[in-house]
Amino acid sequence: MNNRKLSLLMDYYELTMANGYFKDKKHNQIAVFDVFFRSVPDQGGYAVFAGLEQVIEYIQNLTFDEEELEFLRSKKIFDEKFLEYLKHFKFSCDVYAMKEGTPVFPHEPLIIVKGPIIECQLIETMILLTINHQSLIATKAARIVYAAQGRSVLEFGARRAHGYDASIYGARAAYISGVIGSSNTYVDFKYQIPALGTMAHSYVQSYETEYDAFKAYAQTYPNNTVLLVDTYNTLHQGVPNAIKIHKEILEPMGCSLKGIRLDSGDLTYLSKEVRNMLDEAGLKDTKITVSNSLDEYLIKELLHQGAKIDAFGVGERLVTARSEAVFGGVFKLAAIEVDGKLVDKIKISDNIQKTTVPGFKQVYRFYDGKCMAIADVITLHDEVIDETKPYLLFDPNFPWKSKLIENFNVKSLLVPIFKNGKCVYDLPSLEQIRAYAKEEHDRLWQEVLRLERPHLYYVDLSKKLWDIKQDLIQKYKK
Repeated sequence: MNNRKLSLLMDYYELTMANGYFKDKKHNQIAVFDVFFRSVPDQGGYAVFAGLEQVIEYIQNLTFDEEELEFLRSKKIFDEKFLEYLKHFKFSCDVYAMKEGTPVFPHEPLIIVKGPIIECQLIETMILLTINHQSLIATKAARIVYAAQGRSVLEFGARRAHGYDASIYGARAAYISGVIGSSNTYVDFKYQIPALGTMAHSYVQSYETEYDAFKAYAQTYPNNTVLLVDTYNTLHQGVPNAIKIHKEILEPMGCSLKGIRLDSGDLTYLSKEVRNMLDEAGLKDTKITVSNSLDEYLIKELLHQGAKIDAFGVGERLVTARSEAVFGGVFKLAAIEVDGKLVDKIKISDNIQKTTVPGFKQVYRFYDGKCMAIADVITLHDEVIDETKPYLLFDPNFPWKSKLIENFNVKSLLVPIFKNGKCVYDLPSLEQIRAYAKEEHDRLWQEVLRLERPHLYYVDLSKKLWDIKQDLIQKYKK
């Protein structure tokens, strides 16, 4: 898996377009492309940007070897000079991106690529599949962690993911958004994401009795005994046997029962009953973990009903983002250089969501005096927002809806990643990304974080950029 070379992991039309650019001698024309998405999954209030580290790794390793070139030659449609260009390919673009873990919103650029159009085109698919997948899972994980109200969430989806890459990078994205660990051992090896897990029902079934299985496990792991109690009968066998193990095996060793796990049944009812049984046995510190096709909605309902749960193991509905399995990021041309000057480009659609924002851009986040996020404003790349003066926010689709704000701070969200093909970004550690994600998440109002019918966070355009967009719409609508 680690020896795979992914240079040809691209849509075929990127190669046919690149070949066309080359033959038409416009392959070095400078272009600006935006990566953005149009709607938040699950009709949520925000998304979480993830996957930048893997995009950087891909770009840094993008070369074409003889085997790949021979394959393309066998297609009999690519110009030999184009194949020679690929043989000596060297990335030279500028890339700007938001930091991983940033809460993001529809239509604002997450990544901007500026450079020779042929290079921009060749990296489109890999950028999109990387950002779309990890941002989708990071967004789902953030919702689940929020629903858990401070209780631990564990990612248990390795065996249900859409392939091993989805499992590995899905666990990474989930960890960014606050999941405390994963069932996937490889991600502990690769990313130091804590690998977590104890036993399956097969372990219990393999012994003559449930008690024998619990005893063997406790003797093997006395300092970390978590027992799965629902193989036969949770309340009449599983929990009583777990309590006996504590008293007869662990306590004499100076240890205690760390936790029990429920994987079936009515989790609200069972967790309440189990909590009472554990408390009556003096095991008030023994934690209750539950699993079984959980998601944010079920977790919210369980807690609303008073379930006595300390941790949630969430599998398939997290790692596959089952409720909405597409993030929907796109890669669109925003400007192209003509005679040394960038000319803004727009795609117009009768669907307002599909009309793009032209130009080479920057995104500013506005914070109030309490450091809470108020709105994002998409500007031209070289625009500077003066924090000492009032600023007029207005809805770009309904510009008469406006608000004059004062006493604010702004932060530019797009930072340089590559300059002239050289990486200039100091990659943060995964722990730093995770801490940043939490910090930025906590700056969103609760109304934006709501799982259902959240407040619509404002993403506006600067007046200069709005004017450019309107002029282009009028130009091409004629």
